[in-house]
Amino acid sequence: MTDYQNCENVYGLFCICHRNLYRQPKAFSEFVQAAMMTTNVFLMVWSVLLTPCILVQWDYSPNITDLTFKNMDFAMDMYRKISSYHDNNIFFSPLCLSTAFTSLSLGAGGSTRDQILKGLNLDLLENRGKSWLIPELFQHLHGNITQDEALMFHQSTALFVGQNFEIEMAFSEQIKKFFGADINNVDFGDPKVSMATINEYVKKQTGNKVKEMVTSIDPFTKLMLINTIYFKGAWDLPFDPNNTENGRFYVDKYNIVQVRMMFKDDTFYTTYDKELKVKVLRLPYVGGSAMLIVLPNIDVDYTEVDEEITATRFIHWTQNLEKMKLEVHLPKFKMEQSYALQKLLPDLGITNIFQDSANLTGLSKEPGLKVSKVLHKAVIEVDEMGTVAAAATSVGITSKTLPRGFIVNRPFFFFIYHESTNSLLFMGRVIDPSKD
Repeated sequence: MTDYQNCENVYGLFCICHRNLYRQPKAFSEFVQAAMMTTNVFLMVWSVLLTPCILVQWDYSPNITDLTFKNMDFAMDMYRKISSYHDNNIFFSPLCLSTAFTSLSLGAGGSTRDQILKGLNLDLLENRGKSWLIPELFQHLHGNITQDEALMFHQSTALFVGQNFEIEMAFSEQIKKFFGADINNVDFGDPKVSMATINEYVKKQTGNKVKEMVTSIDPFTKLMLINTIYFKGAWDLPFDPNNTENGRFYVDKYNIVQVRMMFKDDTFYTTYDKELKVKVLRLPYVGGSAMLIVLPNIDVDYTEVDEEITATRFIHWTQNLEKMKLEVHLPKFKMEQSYALQKLLPDLGITNIFQDSANLTGLSKEPGLKVSKVLHKAVIEVDEMGTVAAAATSVGITSKTLPRGFIVNRPFFFFIYHESTNSLLFMGRVIDPSKD
């Protein structure tokens, strides 16, 4: 993996090897019985003063596996930027971020566009003469994720355009083609009405989970780009609410909080990373997605793990999972997190788009366009609820010894991903499950 990270000139050759690596994931059982309903809502809003696109690419043609791998490393980069500002709970959707920015890149040119793709870790996926390639990969990825009707997943992109503002036809056609974008006219000169229109759209797209995304609108705004993701995952069997009891959660050595701790005694897929000293637990959803919980040892501070989580290590975890009889103790938690990404993205090298020198001529010929704000909001709720699948729950697995415990009673990381594509939909960390 060192060549992949350090040698751009051998990227094409490496991707061939890398693709082979992903084509041999360890088979996962259909019979895991941890049931939990998790509702994750993520959305990103851009108070944009506009955007366009250009794309440059290599002879090598990447595939969905390459896209999801790069997006996963982008997710880890973004996580580290957010965590550098505070020690609180974190939750966001890297897929929503990269989708929104990639759609924005369709209207960007020059260094503005180059910075977007590099900041997203997508620059090495380019192929000269194929400006449509990366957007098309996102289109195919979305199709792969949504093809299983049992998976409750919905992603949407919308442009809200000010009156008398003209979008370039090519940009309009491309964002509709690759991202299925809706284009709506609003009067930004009337902030109250335009805000109500946009918030109603967001509310509808997120199953009423996000009721007030936009709280203010600059009357000089020309365009607002909104990308939403709604995910509702149901486990094979619910945790029995009768088994949920009050329990201790150790935020740190000096702070202990009382939480509602769910309990399940069953067969799960798990692994242990000796190098990082973390335990890993996979909890599958109906429809081909799963949550991966990463729990540092009791003597390991979660900050020691932060810098070591990469796409390579994530895939290593998923490929080394083994069936084991476990007693799982997992806290109920819910979070609503908001981020002003115009403060974070420059740390990833995406700066030009927020400045007067932004090149958004592919989006519109109107001069002086730039992005003023990037708002990002994510909501998650984990509890006992769920639906019962038709699959058996204890296929051929027995234990002659007492089950081991997987007790999530201290800060942990979690990742929600689509298994067949290894696409990371959401990620976060829980420092204190008693706080929203």
